[in-house]
Amino acid sequence: MERIYLDNAATTKLDERVFKEMMPYFMEEYGNPSSVYSLGKNARQAIEVAREKVAKAINADPSEIYFTSGGTESNITAIRGLAYSYRRRGNHIITTRIEHPVVLETCRQLENEGFEVTYLDVDENGIINLEKLEDSITDKTILITIMYANNEMGAIQPISEIGQIARENGIFFHTDSVQAIGNIKIDVKAQKIDSLSISAHKFYGPKGVGALYVRKGLKFKKMQVGGNQERNKRAGTENVPAIVGMGRAIELAYEEFDQNIPKIIQLKDYCIKEIQKRIKSIKINGDASERVPGNVNVSFYDIDAEDLINSLAEKDICVSNGSVCISGSLEPSHVLLAMEIPYELAKGTLRISIGKYNTKEEIDYTLDVLVEVVDKLRKMEKKEKATCKYASKCGGNCSGCH
Repeated sequence: MERIYLDNAATTKLDERVFKEMMPYFMEEYGNPSSVYSLGKNARQAIEVAREKVAKAINADPSEIYFTSGGTESNITAIRGLAYSYRRRGNHIITTRIEHPVVLETCRQLENEGFEVTYLDVDENGIINLEKLEDSITDKTILITIMYANNEMGAIQPISEIGQIARENGIFFHTDSVQAIGNIKIDVKAQKIDSLSISAHKFYGPKGVGALYVRKGLKFKKMQVGGNQERNKRAGTENVPAIVGMGRAIELAYEEFDQNIPKIIQLKDYCIKEIQKRIKSIKINGDASERVPGNVNVSFYDIDAEDLINSLAEKDICVSNGSVCISGSLEPSHVLLAMEIPYELAKGTLRISIGKYNTKEEIDYTLDVLVEVVDKLRKMEKKEKATCKYASKCGGNCSGCH
């Protein structure tokens, strides 16, 4: 079988229709959008059309959309930009322990700069407790930043409730919605979201482009200086082809939402059901329903995820163990540890993320290989434990004593 790609949470394949829309802006309509002649004006018009498409997808006003290089820049700009703009009102920020590394690292930097940050715990499904959120609010709290959907195990937070709590307390609410856009219907007005981050390559758009929504009337400091682009909030010549592609990608995502999402959910449910039926000693992480449509996060007892992923890669099956932004780390996911999943079990965790191009045949083949690989790796692990010269210390139940 040809390559099977099941890592759509890391990035998605560019939709051919998106690529087609981008093409003219490489070779024909190549003008600088800040130029006054027609070639530049055409590029400017294309950007504004894309801005309208992004705004429509989340029920925002086009003037509230700022184009960036992706989710990382959007998150940093929102958190630091809002924190410093409103520092006179307070210096306290609330987030969670399971945020994307960019949010956690940005918050730690702010702590070093005099801000105070509360990191909320989550339950066994990765969901925050709303009462604890309210209890964490002080008269110095200026910002709540909580991700819409987790990038590793797919948990969806109660965003509307968080937005309501923030609005009632006069606190700004930012959400990293990189994994949510295209998978969940979002309404920034109804959900009382003040700021939101987007990355195009998560919904079949190009890499290297994203957007930041900031509610009209809010101030935020820009992170890049040197030019007046994006209404003086993001210096640098705009990446016109990518922005055009992003606009088309988000448009398609919601035009075809009712066609794609039920299919993805069906494949996800089937995958989880078959894993539970065919493989023993596993744990499915996260709530069965309150999760991103295509997310399957499963921990395997007595297996190291790195061995499992490499074995599947040999069969040209692409999966991961979580965020690619922390790949290479020998430590298990901070998300799973925050959910109080035991250390050794967290190390044996696999993330399968299904997208609109996947088929049942691909899932079936992957499951067949997975069953075979898990059995092989467990037999190897059992044999290794049996021959370990330190076995007398643990009775063959290896605890890494050596």
